[in-house]
Amino acid sequence: MVTATPGDDWKFERVAGPFPGNMGGVAWDGEGVLFSLPEAMVIKRFDPATGATSDWRKYTGRANGIAVARDGSVFAAQEGGRRVIQYLPDGSATVTGLRLAGAVHNHPCDLVVDSRDRVWFSDPHHGVHAFGPQVFPPLDHASVLRLERDERRAWQIRRVTFDTTVPRAVLLSADEKTLYVSEGDTTRSALRELRAYPAREDGTVGAYEVLQTFGRDHRGAHRGIEGLCLDSQGRVLACGGGRDAGPGPMIYVFDASGRLAFTREFPGDAPVRCAFGGAALDELYVSSADGCLYRARGLPLRGFAR
Repeated sequence: MVTATPGDDWKFERVAGPFPGNMGGVAWDGEGVLFSLPEAMVIKRFDPATGATSDWRKYTGRANGIAVARDGSVFAAQEGGRRVIQYLPDGSATVTGLRLAGAVHNHPCDLVVDSRDRVWFSDPHHGVHAFGPQVFPPLDHASVLRLERDERRAWQIRRVTFDTTVPRAVLLSADEKTLYVSEGDTTRSALRELRAYPAREDGTVGAYEVLQTFGRDHRGAHRGIEGLCLDSQGRVLACGGGRDAGPGPMIYVFDASGRLAFTREFPGDAPVRCAFGGAALDELYVSSADGCLYRARGLPLRGFAR
């Protein structure tokens, strides 16, 4: 494993938490950090200027992954509602598309918004039932899907991947010609890998390349990738690993060619999602399975703003 880094002085500090239950998505809204607590059904906001943490949205329906669009609206992968919702700048919320070929999709997990305001999201099956009567069976596949508007501005869903079984984190390269997908349950799946798909102009993807695979040792399966973010040089930062097996909690950094450039040890257990923040986008925020939000400041890396 490559451990030499540009600027070996990454120092993580806990800035919020611990909170009960699992942590979810992280996103910079321009002035503060949004982070989701799926089980508590709340999205919280950390204000770096004051150090205060507040409730940004309550009753979120187990919102997990979150992403901020160019117009300031926030998209959230609502596991409990089996839908992607959009929080608008005026405080209201709206539902996007629900059906793929007439069927309700599975449980959205993570998402990313591209420069055309399309929303790419992972749609794995989930062990926890959605809210309400269980009248809509899950799809017979777990794929990366894409929300896009038609000529009437209505949301439509397109299927992107046809070879995934447990897609988790998703990310687009700066030029949007590569779709990164972490495949496999982070702890139990027989297959855990980080993939790079070439994204075509027509919205489809080509055959993927495997950037990293995760094995097992005498303590068990190594935890795969749960969260991804992009820096200004096209490098991909990936949250993976845990204390129970393998090299431990880790931030992996892949260069634009897909090579593992370096890693950084992470102080919390099992980093979940990551996002750059701060006025210069030189602060890295990471949510963790220990219920805390961490920050590393003054990094030699800068975040990418689409």
